[in-house]
Amino acid sequence: MAKKPLLILLLLLAVLAGASSNDGGELDYSKLSGIIIPGFASTQLRAWSILDCPFSPLDFNPLDLVWLDTTKLLSAVNCWLKCMVLDPYNQTDHPDCKSRPDSGLSGITELDPGYITGPLSSVWKEWIKWCIEFGIEANAIIAVPYDWRLSPSMLEERDLYFHKLKLTFETAYKLRGGPSLVFAHSLGNHVFRYFLEWLKLEIAPKHYIQWLDQHIHAYFAVGAPLLGATETIEATLSGFTFGLPVSEGTARLMFNSFGSSLWMMPFSKYCKTDNKYWKHFSGGRHVGKQTYHCDEQEFRSNTSGWPTKVINIEIPSTRGFDAYPSFSEIPEANLSSMECGLPTQLSFSAREVSDGTFFKAIEDYDPDSKRLLYQSYLGDPVLNPLTPWDRPPIKNVFCIYGTDSKTKVGYYFAPSGKPYPDNWIITDVIYEFEGSLISRSGNLVEGNPGAISGDETVPYLSLSWCKNWLGPKVNITRAPQSEHDGSDVQINLNVEHHHEEDIVPNITRLPKVKYITYYEDSESLPGKRTAVWEIDKANHRNIVRSPVLMRELWLELWHDIHPDAKTEFVTKGKRGPLREEDCYWDYGKARCAWPEYCEYRYVFGDVHLGQSCRLRYTTADLLSHYL
Repeated sequence: MAKKPLLILLLLLAVLAGASSNDGGELDYSKLSGIIIPGFASTQLRAWSILDCPFSPLDFNPLDLVWLDTTKLLSAVNCWLKCMVLDPYNQTDHPDCKSRPDSGLSGITELDPGYITGPLSSVWKEWIKWCIEFGIEANAIIAVPYDWRLSPSMLEERDLYFHKLKLTFETAYKLRGGPSLVFAHSLGNHVFRYFLEWLKLEIAPKHYIQWLDQHIHAYFAVGAPLLGATETIEATLSGFTFGLPVSEGTARLMFNSFGSSLWMMPFSKYCKTDNKYWKHFSGGRHVGKQTYHCDEQEFRSNTSGWPTKVINIEIPSTRGFDAYPSFSEIPEANLSSMECGLPTQLSFSAREVSDGTFFKAIEDYDPDSKRLLYQSYLGDPVLNPLTPWDRPPIKNVFCIYGTDSKTKVGYYFAPSGKPYPDNWIITDVIYEFEGSLISRSGNLVEGNPGAISGDETVPYLSLSWCKNWLGPKVNITRAPQSEHDGSDVQINLNVEHHHEEDIVPNITRLPKVKYITYYEDSESLPGKRTAVWEIDKANHRNIVRSPVLMRELWLELWHDIHPDAKTEFVTKGKRGPLREEDCYWDYGKARCAWPEYCEYRYVFGDVHLGQSCRLRYTTADLLSHYL
C-alpha cells in the first residue's frame, strides 16, 4: 500500500544554492537533505542464502533479487516463497533461505528492473530523474529502506533500524549543515511515527523537541493510512495478490507470516493505549501493564466511527470435522459441516479487529487467528500503532492524499468449503463513492459515509484523520489541478474547525474538472505550519508519480526559501508551465498553448509541433511569479 515526492524538495538544493542566503531567515535551505521512507512492499529484498531449486534451472544465490524477481517467481514459486515467508511467531527466516532489504536509492527505484518489468514496477525512478534534471547533488537524497515484512519492534530488535535512522538524520545534518525534509508514503508514515515515539525513549525528554527542530524541518505524509486500511482485512482472510502471478491462497500464506500484517489494520479513532513504559525513570523496564481504553463515542456508535462495519462473516453453526479440513479430509467430510444447519453471521467494527476480538471469534474456524493474536501490538513496549496519531511535534507538516475514488470500506465473508488457506471467500464488498455506500452489485448500503471517498486503497476517514492536526481556524483554497489563470480558484478564509469533525468546504466545483483542495493553518501553533492537500482522483499507489504533486511541492518549497515571500503558503492564484514538458501545441489556435509562458522554438530533431514549444523564460524567472 505503496512513493516519492521528497525529492522535489531537493530540487531546490541546486537552484537554491544560488538563490538562497541566510539574509532571508534563520535556515539556509541549500543545506537541506531529503529522507525517503518508502511504503509497504516498496523496497527490494535480496537473498542472503544459497538455495537450490529442484525442477527449475534458476536457483537463489546471495544478493539475488527476491522481491521482486518475476522470472523466479514464475519458474520456482516454492523456492521463492521460502525466501519471502517468515515464522509468524518469532519473525525468523525460513531455515532454507533468508532475505534482507536492499540499501540506497537503487533499492527503491524499480522493484523488478528490466526492459518490460522495470516500468511496471517503477516506484521512485521518475522522482530521481527530476532531481538529476534540476542538478540535485547525490548526497542530498537519502533513502532509508527497511524490511517491510517485520513488525515495528522487530525492525529495531533484528536490524537496529531506528538506531540507524537516527544516525542517518545526524549524519545528514553534519554532512550538509542543515535539517532534513522527511517524505513518507503509505506504511512509511507508520514507520516514521514509531521512530518519533522510540526517539522519546532514547534521548533526554528536555532535548527531544530540540533534536527534532535541529534535524527535521518538514514532514510530508503522503497517502498515510492514519486509521488503517480495510484492504488489509482482505489480504489477511482471502489473500491480495497485488497483480502478481500467484494464487490468492499463496498470497495469504505469505502475508500472514509477516509481522507487519497487522500494522495497517483498521482501528477505532476513539480508542487509545496508555503506554507506561518510561525508560528514563524505570531503567528500561515496564512499570505497569498498558491499558486499552475507549471514549464513550465508541460505544454510542457500533462502527468505531467508520462508515460501516468493516467485517461481516458467516461461520458454521456446527463445527463438525473442522472448518478448515486438510486435503485428505475433504472427501470424507463432504463439506457436511458447512451445510449442516444455518450459518451464523457476525459483524465486527474496526475496534474489534484491532483489539483481537474478531480473531478470537473465528479462532476455531481459522488457523491463522492464533498466529495473528500472537502478533498483537497491544503489548509493544514503545507504541501500540493501532491507535490515533496526534500531530507530530515538527515545525512544518504537510498531509497529502488522493480522494474521490471508489474505495473498499467493508467486506462480507463466508466459508468456501475448501482447505486452508482458501477457506474463506468474499461474497460482497462495500465501497464508499461520491458520498454514498454501495455494494459490489451496485445496491446502496446504509451507514455513515463521508462527504467524499478515499484513494482506491485507503478510506477517506483514515486519510483525512490529519485534518484533526489543523487548528480551530482554517483557510481553504480549491484550485484546478491543471495549469490555470485563476478564474476557477475559490477561497474560504477562517473556516471554523471542530476537533474530530470533518471540514467540508462550502465551495462549488465544475463537472469533469479535477481539483486540489488546500487546508492551511499557520496560526494555531506558534512557529509551526500545518497543511492538508486533497488531490482529486489521485490513486494511492501512483500518487508519488503525479506531476501535479511534484509541481505543488516545488512551488511550496521555492516560496519557503525565498526571502521576498509575503505569505505563509505559496499563492494558489494561478498555475502556468514550469518545465519544457508542460508546453504543448494548441491545434485549435495554431500556436503554442500558454503563449505568455511558451513559444515556438524549433530545435533539430523535433518530430512534432509540441516538441518545439518551449519555455520563454528560465525556471527561476517563472517561479518568481509565485512569491
